[in-house]
Amino acid sequence: MALQQISSFAAGQWVAPGAGARTIASAITGAPIASAGNDALDVLAMLDHARNTGGPALRKLGFHDRARMIKALGQALTARKAELYAASFDTGATQSDHLIDIDGGIGTMFVFASKGRREMPDGQIYLDGEVEQLSRNGTFLGQHVCTPLQGVAVHINAFNFPVWGMLEKLAPTLLAGVPSIVKPATNSCYVTELAVRIMLEADILPAGALQLVSGGLGDMLDHLDCQDVVSFTGSADTALKLRSNPVILQNSVRFVAEQDSLNASILGPDAEPGTPEFDLFIKEVAREMTTKAGQKCTAIRRIIAPQPRVEAVIEALSARLAKTVIGDPRDEATRMGALVSGGQKADVLAKAAIIGQEAELVFTMDPGLSGDLANGAFVPPMLFHCADPDRAQRVHDTEAFGPVSTVMGYRDMDHAVTLANRGGGSLVTSLITHDADVARDVVMGAGAFHGRIYINNRDSMKESTGHGSPLPHMVHGGPGRAGGGEEMGGVRGVKHYMQRTAVQGSPEMLARIGGKWVPGATEVAGPAHPFTRRYNELSIGETLNTASRTVTMDDIEHFAHFTGDTFYAHMDDAAAKRNPFFPGRVAHGYLLLSFAAGLFVEPNEGPVLANTGLDGLRFMKPVSAGDSIKVRLSVKAKTRRTDEYGEVRWHVTLTNQDDEQVAEYELLTMNAY
Repeated sequence: MALQQISSFAAGQWVAPGAGARTIASAITGAPIASAGNDALDVLAMLDHARNTGGPALRKLGFHDRARMIKALGQALTARKAELYAASFDTGATQSDHLIDIDGGIGTMFVFASKGRREMPDGQIYLDGEVEQLSRNGTFLGQHVCTPLQGVAVHINAFNFPVWGMLEKLAPTLLAGVPSIVKPATNSCYVTELAVRIMLEADILPAGALQLVSGGLGDMLDHLDCQDVVSFTGSADTALKLRSNPVILQNSVRFVAEQDSLNASILGPDAEPGTPEFDLFIKEVAREMTTKAGQKCTAIRRIIAPQPRVEAVIEALSARLAKTVIGDPRDEATRMGALVSGGQKADVLAKAAIIGQEAELVFTMDPGLSGDLANGAFVPPMLFHCADPDRAQRVHDTEAFGPVSTVMGYRDMDHAVTLANRGGGSLVTSLITHDADVARDVVMGAGAFHGRIYINNRDSMKESTGHGSPLPHMVHGGPGRAGGGEEMGGVRGVKHYMQRTAVQGSPEMLARIGGKWVPGATEVAGPAHPFTRRYNELSIGETLNTASRTVTMDDIEHFAHFTGDTFYAHMDDAAAKRNPFFPGRVAHGYLLLSFAAGLFVEPNEGPVLANTGLDGLRFMKPVSAGDSIKVRLSVKAKTRRTDEYGEVRWHVTLTNQDDEQVAEYELLTMNAY
């Protein structure tokens, strides 16, 4: 059978394998199935195409445009994910594994698309934090902003997740407005190439936004500068080699690494055999050892249990692992497939032998494979027990990237935390406990060494996503051995591909730059009441100044009795005067809000569809009977939500008869487009 030719997509053209191409074997049978790689790729042309064609096109789009684009890419992949499933079997992955890689990757695209629409502005500049007042009278202000880097993101991905590994980097990069060059691991690049073809054939991305290297990068990293990013997933040795590139160091190229991780799972002291927590612990560990044949950067490598329960853990875990059906991943009965290659199998067995120098192998099994499968990269689950984890070193620094894990006992929680931290930094440590005090102690003791701490028990187990599931909403990465980088984490992940800049200037300058009105910036009187104007007719800074209204004692008493809010500051003059904040009886804050609405609301049917809430409410000065209030209502920001309506954020200020500010908040309305 002819080998499948896995191409690169470079500078707008598909380039077939050429000189330097490697043969890729099936993980199931060991037979050659594909060829990939071409040493003649023009890396300078690829970088130029990304920087000068893809980058400008992406930067012309706003965050919401890019979010819609990412959603459309996810939909295109969803429509053809059966093809991706079929291609992925030769990586050794089962159908359940495909759901993590392919469906998980597509789901990540949808999350970033949603966050882009909900949490980022409908514009091109992201405002990071609140305005800082840098002068007494507010005429000189500061604002942190984020703008897209003007280079290219080079994504170097691992073999274990050929789809998710690409998409979890690609989604935040595109949302930031930065083009990507994707370089998957050669052993599974045929799945990534198919996913890239699907996205390009959907004709959604501008030219230059996405390129693919199937094979080696050549000297691409030697041509990067301060506007570029390298995002790497793989071994610590490879990460060190790449990040030590003199050009990367000299040009301060951003380098994001997610590398080796000796992840741990701790069984809480309260989780005795027979409790839901003990059963959950065994289930989680077994799943992490066998899912993707243990080829997950988040898999549990060290099992930390109370010393008196070590034997029970070994017995229960061995019994569960013994039920694992190993074989052809295309067979529905199979629960664990193969490692990605024969080379990976040899590496895992070599690392397991190193662990075996300090730990006893207490469980493994004969998968009983024959025929073509006998030549596949199959490794059975291997469970070790380290009797002296304090003296041991290799169980804490050697990662066998397969279905291999080591049980060790702890004396108390401080000891458990110490053992977890011996890994030198991990992507995730989990804790199974029903004791919140234990959980707090673990977070305090271990948080600095782990990018994520996953806590589960009987209360959350039905809805939890599992120890080994990085979610796009949360940070994925870890300190030390895990690489010191961060990926995903919602909008945090997008900002890794943007520059944070401190902008200083007048309110008018900041308002024009950020597309959001700032107090002190120009106020514009509209041609009619703003509540009579549609979303697309309103302009930033459009302001309504209302007439004033006097607050009477009758108003205060009526509101108190009508609402039931008879707090002493509103009803007892002597008690109110004893309060350091009040001169005597004062108006309710919510009474002032109600009066404010009465002053600025246009009551007739119009484009304002709904009041959806208010943010940042503050009361600055009390209002007494006889005082008057008036309102300034300004359009602060606008965010389009659908083709029919958008969100308008209004800045509302209440002042008294002396023009002193008494209250401030932001009102949110949905206005017809």
